[in-house]
Amino acid sequence: MVAFYPLLSNMRLRGCVNKMTDKIEKHIELKAPVSRVWRALTDYREFGEWFRVKLDSPFVAGQVSRGNITYPGYEHFQWEAVVQKMEPERLFSFTWHPYAIDPALDYSRETPTLVEFRLEPTANGTLLLLTESGFESVPSERRLEAFRRNDGGWAEQMKKIERHVAQRP
Repeated sequence: MVAFYPLLSNMRLRGCVNKMTDKIEKHIELKAPVSRVWRALTDYREFGEWFRVKLDSPFVAGQVSRGNITYPGYEHFQWEAVVQKMEPERLFSFTWHPYAIDPALDYSRETPTLVEFRLEPTANGTLLLLTESGFESVPSERRLEAFRRNDGGWAEQMKKIERHVAQRP
């Protein structure tokens, strides 16, 4: 549920889109140590601050994570993901249903996409690599819109985590 964030440009943020629209990739170098970025990603309260979601409980691999979106205008939407992996200071991943905002649709019958956050130490901090893959399994009638919305949403989220770790060292 990333799509509700407006797309803003940022010269330091670079993204690539797979030509087959199956995968979104973003990366950014954050001026913070890997341990700080890991905490921003995996502490459910911190994640909620920059991602704009109030989660019910901590992230646990293999379990569903739920909460309410706090982004203005989208507060009536629920956030739900299944945490896949939590490899400390290296990989955090979850699956979810991209751009699942139509209350009349049952998204549980769809194959979710996989969101992966990978961390790599750099001389100046941390390289954060984001990948969302599996769009080929999103129903064709909503695939392009879900891809477009999440691509823009992830661009915005990368800027938000950058601000978050800079303001809260």
